[in-house]
Amino acid sequence: MGPLQGVRVLELAGIGPGPFAGMMLADMGAEVIRIDRAGSVRGGDPAAPPADVLGRGRKSIGIDLKSDEGRELVLDMVASADVIFEGFRPGVAERLGVGPDECMARNPKIVYGRMTGWGQEGPYAHASGHDINYISLAGALEPMGRRGEAPVPPLNLVGDFGGGGMFLAFGIVCALLEAKASGEGQVVDAAMVDGAATLMGFFHGFRAMGIWNDERGTNMLDSGAHYYDVYETSDNKYVSLGSIEPQFYAELLEKLGLSDDAGFLDQNNRNGWPELKERIGAIIAGRTRDEWDEVFAGSDVCYAPVLSMSEAPEHPHAKARDAFIEIGGVTQPAPAPRFSRTKPVAESPAAHAGQHTDDVLASLGVDTDRIAALRESGAIA
Repeated sequence: MGPLQGVRVLELAGIGPGPFAGMMLADMGAEVIRIDRAGSVRGGDPAAPPADVLGRGRKSIGIDLKSDEGRELVLDMVASADVIFEGFRPGVAERLGVGPDECMARNPKIVYGRMTGWGQEGPYAHASGHDINYISLAGALEPMGRRGEAPVPPLNLVGDFGGGGMFLAFGIVCALLEAKASGEGQVVDAAMVDGAATLMGFFHGFRAMGIWNDERGTNMLDSGAHYYDVYETSDNKYVSLGSIEPQFYAELLEKLGLSDDAGFLDQNNRNGWPELKERIGAIIAGRTRDEWDEVFAGSDVCYAPVLSMSEAPEHPHAKARDAFIEIGGVTQPAPAPRFSRTKPVAESPAAHAGQHTDDVLASLGVDTDRIAALRESGAIA
């Protein structure tokens, strides 16, 4: 049932990192109710759910936050919730009347999560932006790429999801634990620029120790090293090598037939890396990816084939761990991490906006007359 069973979360609908945090909390067993804008409610067949992986595991209610009745309804819901989170620009929730002060006045124990790119204050706080901008300012994008080439955006994994939604979910759970001890809620200010900077902590340490070169693509972990990179195979696919430790590196050389080659003995001589990369690349290009799978199978080379999104769920290791599931006809990652007792289970697909409005309100004790009046006024949809 998941370790967060019994926790009620209100999610003011947004995009990207907010829904990702909502998915994480729902995957862990929290009851997450997504509050969609009334204007976005278009109906929809429950038997044909949206193919929105990040929207799985929660119910949706359509509310007009700009109406007095809608705002009051949200605050009524806050009274029985443990968490509410939003992804608006700074000040928007306050203007709608559902900011931290209003919510905590209704429920002093509420954890109020805020998800933004730049944070609640600072020169950029009110500026528009996307993942690529947040990780740029955080110093996370500049090091990513090959030598002599421009930085390469790592999808929107580092800002939106790693530095954003995951940090929001972590902050919410931390605040929930503290609230149980203190009896008081608090605001969680999760900013993607902060999270992305935190993810770079390891490399700031390397730089301080003098073992990180600011020139892109010339370090051990940024495609500079011949033993830590991806290589193209003869069938135009790729394999990954990560043979950092000496014993793993020795096994790599043995598998490649290079154990007696003096050029490879000085593993960490950076001056030799470009030439050694070319030589390994030529060897890898001589066989298919499947053939290299056979060569490296069961070894400690630190090897894996580079799989596509369609291939990954079919790999034997993924199948053995049930790493992917299917919900509503959509193949998607299973909940993570795993627990020995309170096993997370993702069962329901994303909901259409407002699909559960009446059911949710009834479960919260709102009587049918008030539901009818709210619908008549346009406060709910």
